[in-house]
Amino acid sequence: METLIPTVNRLQEVFLTVGADIIHLPQIVVVGSQSSGKSSVLESLVGRDFLPRGSGIVTRRPLVLQLVNVAPVEERLKTENGNGVKQTAQNTYPGIKAEEWGTFLHCKNQVFTDFGEIRQEIEAETERSSGNNKGITPEPIHLKIFSPKVLNLTLVDLPGITKVPVGDQPEDIESQVQEMILSFISNPNSLILSVSPANSDLATSDALKLAREVDPDGRRTLLVVSKLDLMDAGTDALEVLLGRVIPIRLGIIGVVNRSQHDINTQKSLGDCMKDEQAFLQRHYPSLASRAGSRYLAKTLSRLLMHHIRDCLPDLKTRVTVLSAQYQSRLNSYGQPVEDHSATLLQIVTKFASDYCNTIEGTARYIQTSELCGGARICYIFHETFGRTLQSIDPLGGLTELDILTAIRNATGPRPALFVPEVSFELLVKRQIKRLEEPSLRCVELVHEELQRIIQHCSSFSTQELLRFPKLHDSIVEVVTGLLRKRLPIANEMVHNLVAIELAYINTKHPDFTDAVQVSASVNSQQGEALDGTKRWKNEKVAEEKTPPTGFGSPNKGQPINLLDTAVPVSRKLSSKEQRDCEVIQRLIKSYFLIVRKTIQDSVPKTVMHFLVNFVKEHLQSELVGQLYKQTLLQDLLIESQDTAQQRTEVAQMLQALKNANNIISEIRETHLW
Repeated sequence: METLIPTVNRLQEVFLTVGADIIHLPQIVVVGSQSSGKSSVLESLVGRDFLPRGSGIVTRRPLVLQLVNVAPVEERLKTENGNGVKQTAQNTYPGIKAEEWGTFLHCKNQVFTDFGEIRQEIEAETERSSGNNKGITPEPIHLKIFSPKVLNLTLVDLPGITKVPVGDQPEDIESQVQEMILSFISNPNSLILSVSPANSDLATSDALKLAREVDPDGRRTLLVVSKLDLMDAGTDALEVLLGRVIPIRLGIIGVVNRSQHDINTQKSLGDCMKDEQAFLQRHYPSLASRAGSRYLAKTLSRLLMHHIRDCLPDLKTRVTVLSAQYQSRLNSYGQPVEDHSATLLQIVTKFASDYCNTIEGTARYIQTSELCGGARICYIFHETFGRTLQSIDPLGGLTELDILTAIRNATGPRPALFVPEVSFELLVKRQIKRLEEPSLRCVELVHEELQRIIQHCSSFSTQELLRFPKLHDSIVEVVTGLLRKRLPIANEMVHNLVAIELAYINTKHPDFTDAVQVSASVNSQQGEALDGTKRWKNEKVAEEKTPPTGFGSPNKGQPINLLDTAVPVSRKLSSKEQRDCEVIQRLIKSYFLIVRKTIQDSVPKTVMHFLVNFVKEHLQSELVGQLYKQTLLQDLLIESQDTAQQRTEVAQMLQALKNANNIISEIRETHLW
């Protein structure tokens, strides 16, 4: 199990190289109020004085600290000289003759053997990003310390919880620090090392309060009671250390921090630890073996190893899942272009195939939220266009007055004995003309759907097309141009369909069955009119006595204004006029239904032939003819900068995940128990 912590450290280095935080690695997060003694606790674990000191908030950036146990310098030198000592992973930096040293991630290949320089580098790096006036930042500093005196550990030192802003700190400094702390301790794979001073009430500990928010069961929290030597005379922390005040599942460990006098006199940490053990033996003899900095280091190492062991199966699963996801993403970006001609033909062929498949309903990506492609075209033909035609009234817009006017105009100066055929043709053509507008609108709707299919194929079917913005735009332009050229042709053919119906009114149409019956009815009515001449004359006399004001005839004796337009006035129709209107209405309705049925059947066929099918058949040849040119190949197949950058980042992340998987696989199952 001793290899588990170094393994996690290696995993952390792997993911730091790609600047990603997609894996929550096990680590110990140190949390405490400002001046609670966190820095002293960390220095006691390292055994060296290396952290910045001062008043107020000193830790202003997260410090990720990796402690690596290495062999003493004599053994390492023997290994380097090849004196039969087996090469180990501890010999990370050959040629270093120092007993202890440190390295920073931001200072690559630079080794610090003077811990005073490590402190200065931490201060300089903090001021570089946080300013020199107490500002904070969530960007961590990564420090690795190698020493034969430390145990393998990974710790994160966070800024102390503060209440009042100082310097150039914002007014919400308290909430900023708490959010930063929560972002680290919310990691379910982290252990929380909560530091609270013994000379303050544990019930008011901000560190414990934050720990309880993310770890209510206390499975990940360890409490360190610092500054045991600063309690008031006559009091002690025995009840707290025994867990009788606030029970902590992972335990409570008391430590004695270095005093400011010890720091000023540069008292060594070794001497401070001896004084700590003497203090514990005098004041807490029953707990001396379970308290102090040395016991804390062993406990943390043991807890972290067991925690890594528990997290490792889920960690391996997470790495495997992410590897598959990033491999899929990398495949979607494709490989860098080598053969431009083959790549262009492949993309053009794929787009044309996807476009036609979307129309046919055999596309790979089928939408479930709305109709698309051929299904939408079918809906336009049979639902939108069909229902629109069915809703048109054969006699809509025609009044009895319009019909009588057409009859009289068709007879000229002679009174009409029979219903003139010219009036029927004139009125039925007027009604047939109303079918043209919805027919042309049907063509427009299909044209719009064919354009929508372009975006559908670009977004869902041909992912590789997104790699080349210029090629994508060119394909869209070519297809749009092809549709634009075919639209007037389809409109003209649909217009011709209506014009053909207007060109010849076929009263001998086999379905025009009402024509025979209506003609017979008209003949019989006309026969009665000949037999009853006297009655007919009486009707004419009555009509002469009553001027036809319905047509706006001017009264006698009144001046006539040729510029004025007479306004028709409604009147009661005579029986003959009613018969004539009924004959015309029945004829118009019968013939209009025949033409409407023909138009409803012919328009979709025309649109499919001259627009949809033509585009399907000629799309690929049009794309190849317009785009497959040697002068355009290089320019069209230039990748976008975003795509190239994303492919590089995804490839690096995939390699990091593969390395992580290899590192985890090195751990045998027997090492976990």
